[in-house]
Amino acid sequence: MDKTEITYRAWFEIIKQKILSAQLRAAVAVNTQLLEIYWELGREIVSKQSQASWGDAVLELLSVDLKLSFPNIKGFSKRNLYAIRQWYLFFYTNSPFVPQAVAQIPWGHNRLIISKIKNVEEALFYAQATLQNGWSRDQLEIQIRNKYYLTKGNAITNFSRTLPAPRSQLAAETLKNPYNFDFLGLEEDALEREIENAMMHHITRFLLEMGKGFAFVGRQYLIQVSETEYFIDLLFYHLHLRCFVAVELKPGKFKPEHAGKLNFYLSAIDSQVKHPNDQPSIGLVLCKTKDKVEAEYSLRDIQKPIGISEYKLTQALPEEFINELPTVAQIENQLNRLDDENG
Repeated sequence: MDKTEITYRAWFEIIKQKILSAQLRAAVAVNTQLLEIYWELGREIVSKQSQASWGDAVLELLSVDLKLSFPNIKGFSKRNLYAIRQWYLFFYTNSPFVPQAVAQIPWGHNRLIISKIKNVEEALFYAQATLQNGWSRDQLEIQIRNKYYLTKGNAITNFSRTLPAPRSQLAAETLKNPYNFDFLGLEEDALEREIENAMMHHITRFLLEMGKGFAFVGRQYLIQVSETEYFIDLLFYHLHLRCFVAVELKPGKFKPEHAGKLNFYLSAIDSQVKHPNDQPSIGLVLCKTKDKVEAEYSLRDIQKPIGISEYKLTQALPEEFINELPTVAQIENQLNRLDDENG
């Protein structure tokens, strides 16, 4: 046995003892404990490769030995050891210990984050958001793809003036800009009713895009003022803000009168629908485009809390695919035919 192999064996025994010690403190199936083991393992790999100038071949040997020593523990494949090292190096630049939020989300979520995100601050944001929202791995991937980090809290609002300080910040962080509705499968020139219909067909994905806490109340929600009936496009109740959220959907550019109409709706909701224990209702105008200055002017003297955000739909298909796929109308006709056949 040469000197290098003796050094490796001694180092391997250290790692083995650390894992055994961790097993005694808690079962490695507990996520936080498992990630602490991974963190320590990543530290050891990086340190030894740096000090002893060992190449990546040592990971294959380490993988075999760890799997033989701990046959009941998964996660010691060569590929996963590479990921553990990458994960440790990524977060170690920000903290000598595994960050709290990172340690509390599953390893699969961690691997997804470091594979998609290059900035530590942004990665920590997604780890914390996963904890707060209870996202599955697929849901987390959707939020990363939709750039949730860049969109959260970017709506133009008057919340700082119309809501008390702690509540105004929470409300502002609840809204995003833009909202990504590509899962609706509509083109950019879709009409308001088409968008509403698609949202109802994809209500789960729609609520996920809206964010945690939104409970769907109704579509085209009827309110009556004097002898006139009015219909709110979408009405939600936000469980954390403890208030109703009225959403007006505008398929074109934002116009100042949209804010005025929504202000009227909020007054009616607060008078007719809001429970005495509820907080004041909030409005959101979802439009295809907006002029920032025009939007800010529109909200300046309005006393009800209102936000203005844009939404994005799927772009039109490339020309070569258009004739190869059925139209929306053809699909609807086929579905209606099937419904008729099934009674």
